[in-house]
Amino acid sequence: MAYNIKDVFYLDSVIATGTVANDQVSSLDVSAYIDPIAFGKSKAIGLAIYKVHWDLADAGANGPIPAASTGTFRVALAAGTGLPDGTVTVAAEQLNAGNNLIIGGVDYWGGGTAAGDPPMYTWLEPSTDVPYIVVRDSLQLITSADIAMSTDVNVFVRLECAQITLDQAKLNQLLRTQTV
Repeated sequence: MAYNIKDVFYLDSVIATGTVANDQVSSLDVSAYIDPIAFGKSKAIGLAIYKVHWDLADAGANGPIPAASTGTFRVALAAGTGLPDGTVTVAAEQLNAGNNLIIGGVDYWGGGTAAGDPPMYTWLEPSTDVPYIVVRDSLQLITSADIAMSTDVNVFVRLECAQITLDQAKLNQLLRTQTV
């Protein structure tokens, strides 16, 4: 299915970083949008994610992060990791572009970076030409704070998605790559 205004809809979620250097997970149930089982003539349905929009806001969730904030964190959106909601320990090398389950991710540096560098860096995102197709029941927002933030930060994500039909070969490939 092509990326167009007729088929695309939005899903969103939020997670707060807190002020402790730890890893946290918040799940988004997408089971209503997928059906990875094909019966007879009916085909499987996946959730194509074309764009991931990130927004970082202050504790009140309406303003920018205070300029005096310090700390660093990485946040990623992943498909079907099996991680429970709440504070967890994310295994080494899980939050990077080499993980097949990662859909999109950003890094944030509070308190300044090298002169002229932006405080947020997008290290992975899907595209309107090649969307990430989800065939698992849930998505997870995962934060990993390297240096604890001095203020709470709300991380919002908005997804531009569409339901798409999948043939058996594509479904099998996706089920293999989205397995933990």
